[in-house]
Amino acid sequence: FHQADILYGVLTGLNKGAFYNCSSLTSITIPDSVTSIGDEAFRNCSGLTSVTIPDSVTSIGSGAFRNCSGLTSVTIPDSVTSIGNYAFSSCSGLTSVYYTGDIAGWCGIEFVGYNANPLCNAGKLYINNTLLTDLVIPDSVTSIGSYAFSGCSGLTSVSIGSGVTSIGDYAFYNCRGLTSVTIPAGVTSIGDSAFDGCSELTSVVFENTEGWRVSTSSSFSNYKDLSAADLAAPQTAAEYLISEYRWYYWKRLL
Repeated sequence: FHQADILYGVLTGLNKGAFYNCSSLTSITIPDSVTSIGDEAFRNCSGLTSVTIPDSVTSIGSGAFRNCSGLTSVTIPDSVTSIGNYAFSSCSGLTSVYYTGDIAGWCGIEFVGYNANPLCNAGKLYINNTLLTDLVIPDSVTSIGSYAFSGCSGLTSVSIGSGVTSIGDYAFYNCRGLTSVTIPAGVTSIGDSAFDGCSELTSVVFENTEGWRVSTSSSFSNYKDLSAADLAAPQTAAEYLISEYRWYYWKRLL
């Protein structure tokens, strides 16, 4: 069959494996009555080419679109607050992710693993139909979630708002086009591998270079203090984040 029309008002959620292995499915219309997409709901639906998720949906389950190799674009509404692990794993044809909300909303989505974020395949994120290249995190954001921009290869620069205090694990992992980042004075923690894989990153400006330490453990049971003078040099700071201490947790003492 070519399209799945899910009856309005009948379902509130797409259950686990609802269309699992429906390789002949080429398009879907998800009604506004659906509030969640279950685990593996569309797994192995290799014929799917695009998906628009309605703004009634708040969660996308683990492996929901796993192995949908024909999928080229996905539209995610600002109602979505969590996406499960492997939700977009092996979606090799995915090139574009469209988000109907703003940067603050995207930063707040809980991505449960690298392959939860469709950017791991697509690389290009459109915020209200505008391709994101120069990222400006607004002052209203207090935390950049784990995996938030993982794989967003379209990014070239990042300016983080003064309200941000933490940057999550793998937040900018594999953003290969990223060349410069400014870390505001209010940031007190940077997660494991937050900038790992950002091979073009050559300039990181720390607005507060004092009191930083790194550890391979989130408990900081053992740690190394970093030199404020080293972090004051943008090129050295970049090297620390993408190379020498890329697999470390960072914390700044107040």
